[in-house]
Amino acid sequence: NWRGKPLVSHEVIISLISSTTTQKGLIVKCELDENKYPKGIQVSDEDLLKVNMKMDDFHGEWNYTILPNTS
Repeated sequence: NWRGKPLVSHEVIISLISSTTTQKGLIVKCELDENKYPKGIQVSDEDLLKVNMKMDDFHGEWNYTILPNTS
């Protein structure tokens, strides 16, 4: 929980995310990806339809799981 803790550096953010736990035993691993990625890449509607996504019943537009393609 980072409520009230200033997110002043990547190190602080990674530390706070990595310390996340739940009563059911969730383990979170986090690391900074410093790779450079091109901006402005557009994904076509056709390509997006090929992604095997399972939408959650609660706000599926925000909550979904991306599963491996079986084809």
